[in-house]
Amino acid sequence: MEFAYLGYAENRKTARGTVSAQSEEAARQILARSGYRVLSLKLAKAFMPSRESLVLSSPRMSPQTIVIFSRQLALLLDSGTDIVTSLELLRAQTGNRQLKRTLGEVVSDLRDGNRLSAALSKHPKVFPQIYIQSLVVGEQSGGLERVLRQAADNMEREAKAAKSTKGALRYPAIVSFVALIMIVVMAVFVFPSFATLYASIGAELPLPTRMALSATSGLRHYGVYLVGGALVLATLVVIYFKTREGRLRRDRLALRLPLIGRVSHLSELARCCRSMSLLLRAGLPLPQIMNLLVQNSGNAVMKKALTDVRQGMLKGEGLSQPMAKSDLFLPMMVQMVGVGEATGNLDTTLLAVAECYEIEAEDRVHSLIGLLQPAITIAIAVVVGFVALSLTSAMYSIYGQMG
Repeated sequence: MEFAYLGYAENRKTARGTVSAQSEEAARQILARSGYRVLSLKLAKAFMPSRESLVLSSPRMSPQTIVIFSRQLALLLDSGTDIVTSLELLRAQTGNRQLKRTLGEVVSDLRDGNRLSAALSKHPKVFPQIYIQSLVVGEQSGGLERVLRQAADNMEREAKAAKSTKGALRYPAIVSFVALIMIVVMAVFVFPSFATLYASIGAELPLPTRMALSATSGLRHYGVYLVGGALVLATLVVIYFKTREGRLRRDRLALRLPLIGRVSHLSELARCCRSMSLLLRAGLPLPQIMNLLVQNSGNAVMKKALTDVRQGMLKGEGLSQPMAKSDLFLPMMVQMVGVGEATGNLDTTLLAVAECYEIEAEDRVHSLIGLLQPAITIAIAVVVGFVALSLTSAMYSIYGQMG
């Protein structure tokens, strides 16, 4: 939700803007951590977007763009360049229109006396909340350059894992699409011509040919209804998945599907561990880290499990003990978290768990693709073989009857 706020910063200058949060209390906490004293806070009213906002805005900034920006900003700060000059240099050289516009607004806020984290927090579609909170700690500890590099490393690894999965699935998707087009072309153009020829001859056709002609005839006559029914069903499913119960069922199914579910499960745990490690290294307290993980989790099942862990931790049970109560957290993760708590190296152990799960998820994806490619090839071969059999058997049957 978007909340409009009115307040003032530590330099007593008035500040006005919007902030994204799950609730009003969460919005107040975010503003307080950013150094604002809130005078007024209420839900932002919906408005009709202008043509300019429709042209310039985009759903999300590419993670790779934020990675490059973070590394370049850290390099400039290390060289002794002040923050405003660094941002102006990056704004001048970037070719991304959305980032250029965002950095212009950030520079304006910095000149008004705002902190970098507070200025960036006004652009939640560009900079993730975990990224902002790590910068808050970096500003307070004086290690902003180090935190920027850690945040960039974290985002780069997540983006690389997602890109690897999408790249591995690209070939099967293309092959499946070509096979579907081939089937449609044969059903609409090829088989009707043969059906007309067979009807004019009046010969008795073999079973494979009759099956193929019946299937293509059904697609031609009822294809519109099948497509319409599929679209209606898909719309109803999408609407249901947008409800609270629907999201929970969808995310639980995503974690339990054969083969794919294990990959999704490992990816969620790896993302959770890596984010916790990043925030711990930045110096953020564990209760606040758990709040951020709950707010930023995209999986409803994971969000509920993290909420339970946070509640158990606030009761004094530590971190590993509440995790052990949920089947969502795998035994190795629970054991490593326990070791990290005992040795005081929780950030290191969480990073090791994240890397282990990322490697396993990547191996499973490649194994799955290795099984999927021959399966698609066999399916296409079966379809092509059935079509060839139906056509050739019909011709031989006709020749035999004519003879």
